[in-house]
Amino acid sequence: MSQNTMPSLARLYVEATESPSDTCSAPLLMQGFPAEPHRRVTWSNWMRPPFNQWGFRNLARLRPSIDVQAGGGPISRFEQAPRPLDELHFNSESGLSISVIEHLIASQTDAFLVLQGDTLLFERYFNGQRPQDRHIMFSVTKSLIGTLGEQLVSEGVLDPTLSAAYYVPELVGSAFGDATVRQLFDMAVGIDYSEVYEDPDSESSQYGYACGFQPAPAQYAQFESLYQYLPSLKKRGSHGGFFHYVTATTEALAWVMERASGKACDRLLQDLWSQLGCERDGYFMADPWGRSVAGAGFSATLRDMARFGRLLANDGRQDERQLLSSETIPRIAAGADPAIYVTSPDFAAWTPGASYRSQWYVFNDHSQALMAGGIHGQYLFVDKPSGVVIVKQSSLSEAVSPFDGDSVRMLRAIAADLAR
Repeated sequence: MSQNTMPSLARLYVEATESPSDTCSAPLLMQGFPAEPHRRVTWSNWMRPPFNQWGFRNLARLRPSIDVQAGGGPISRFEQAPRPLDELHFNSESGLSISVIEHLIASQTDAFLVLQGDTLLFERYFNGQRPQDRHIMFSVTKSLIGTLGEQLVSEGVLDPTLSAAYYVPELVGSAFGDATVRQLFDMAVGIDYSEVYEDPDSESSQYGYACGFQPAPAQYAQFESLYQYLPSLKKRGSHGGFFHYVTATTEALAWVMERASGKACDRLLQDLWSQLGCERDGYFMADPWGRSVAGAGFSATLRDMARFGRLLANDGRQDERQLLSSETIPRIAAGADPAIYVTSPDFAAWTPGASYRSQWYVFNDHSQALMAGGIHGQYLFVDKPSGVVIVKQSSLSEAVSPFDGDSVRMLRAIAADLAR
């Protein structure tokens, strides 16, 4: 097959091989006092290439942030047993057999790690990223929030059968007010909202303006905070019986959690994060009123994200201590009805065999495999039976990329190989 007739995804792999991302010029950004305009990363351009390679690991230099402290205990060390996982091949959507390293380069990976139990099998950094750098995880943040929310359920602090407005009266009359907390957890809210990142007028873009991801155009500058934006969203149809992915729904869930517990989400996460033996503080981006951006705003190092994943793989145990209730992770890993999830064709094609439960993608076709995914190529994958945890941090040029389906294929292929 000639390159001219090659399917577009296969052609993208060929182009990436010819121009590997290892040689990109990201480290030259933000050099100088001030940096030259073409090398300057700003609030306006940090999410666009090539500026995103610097912006994704330096967001706290551009926007207000809220630390999630690592705590004063010893760092939890990993055993080292390197394996050549970069040579492993998987079947691409393009029809080609692609190696892990080919996919990592093509999908503009910044950092990648594979952990099994307490043993680090593979770790690689690209594009100038270093082990101590904290990289934004975008919607992987949702899954952290979902875990914390389920822990509140286990503790009896949060009742998933009650309405959102029971906890947050400000949501009365909004899309969320008469939705149950469980419907918030599982993205089953009937809401007039489109999650279209490329459309500056979509509700998801308006969400980005309200939380401070991007400067707000004049017509959308009326919302000073997510606390103002969320009550403005309108209901469409009824709740339940479907899957509708909406980042604002996670923010409504986080607000409910704050009211139920009396703690901000950054504090809820810190209570856990500080016991994981993390190397660095994580941080949330703060919205203009100082609220944690719970739907997409958490940043952490590659290894610290793996430490969080290991906690889930161990059903909430860390060094013989039960940090999460023994009920919390199994309740998430039980998944939901895959027949509901499959009615969303784009999601079903990206993660075949999955369902959506508590802000996690749960692979019902494989026992207790959990995945968190974020735009521009962020992933946390936890294969509970084998104890495999994989973290991928990336700076893909597009929020939703042709490589996304292959990223999931690669994660599952690595876990399957290590489970043998």
